[in-house]
Parts: sequence; C-alpha cells; structure tokens
Amino acid sequence: MKIHLKPVRKLRIHWPIPVETMTQLAGGDLAALEADAGISSLLQALTESPELGGFGNYHHVFESSAGYEGFTVAEGANPTLGRVGQRTISPTFVFTSYFDDSLDDEAVQQLVQRIVDIHPWEVPVIEVSGPLNVSSSVLTPVAESRVAS
Repeated sequence: MKIHLKPVRKLRIHWPIPVETMTQLAGGDLAALEADAGISSLLQALTESPELGGFGNYHHVFESSAGYEGFTVAEGANPTLGRVGQRTISPTFVFTSYFDDSLDDEAVQQLVQRIVDIHPWEVPVIEVSGPLNVSSSVLTPVAESRVAS
C-alpha cells in the first residue's frame, strides 16, 4: 500500500454533554455516544454528509475527545447553560473530521449551517481550518492485481 498526502480542511465541533455521558465515556462505555441524543444527532449529520471523513475505503471517519469547556455569560446572551456574569464549566465532546480542500466555500458554509441548525448552544464553537495535509492510502498497481486475483 502506498501512502500519499491529501489536502484537506479540518472541521472541529465542540458539543456539550451531560455529566452522566462524560462519566460513561470515561468508564469506556462507547455506547454512550449513540445513547446521548445530542451526540447521536451529530453522528447522524456526519453520516448524512458524504463530504466529511472520506479516507479512501473508509467513510465517515472522525476523532473525538471529551473534556471541559469554560465560559462566562455576558449581558444579552440567551444561554443554554449558565447565567449572566457566572463562570460555567461544561463537560464537552469534541468532534473532529476532515473534508477535501477542493470543497467550495458555499458547500462548506452549508455543511457548517447543518451543524449550527442542530447544535444546542446559542453560539456553537465550530472550527474550520485552512488547508493541511493528512495521510491517505492508494492501491498500487501490484496491490490492485493482488486484490483482483
């Protein structure tokens, strides 16, 4: 198998999760991802977005981590969690996937809007990187002939 670098952009989404989900994940219960309604809707959006997470023969590829996010709510906000003037710490699921760098800006905007539409926060934290390179595999002619036989 030959490895080459493919130009992509990174999509990273910060998603609040209940303490119970965080505890289950910390205990190794990966079923908690599907059991949590919010994360489940995020994973469904990934499945419905063919432009995300394509690595050759692998589709819907993502990485995740669980952590904590802190913020202070300012006047005029309509927070899902916390109160004006209060520092809030939220357990957070961080979802990362990649899409081809050739995806045009309008398609990227539509992709981000799909996430914003289902995200529970008033102002979701969604990061979209500039181009970077990730490894990808390609079948070499020798490997292709072995696969065919």
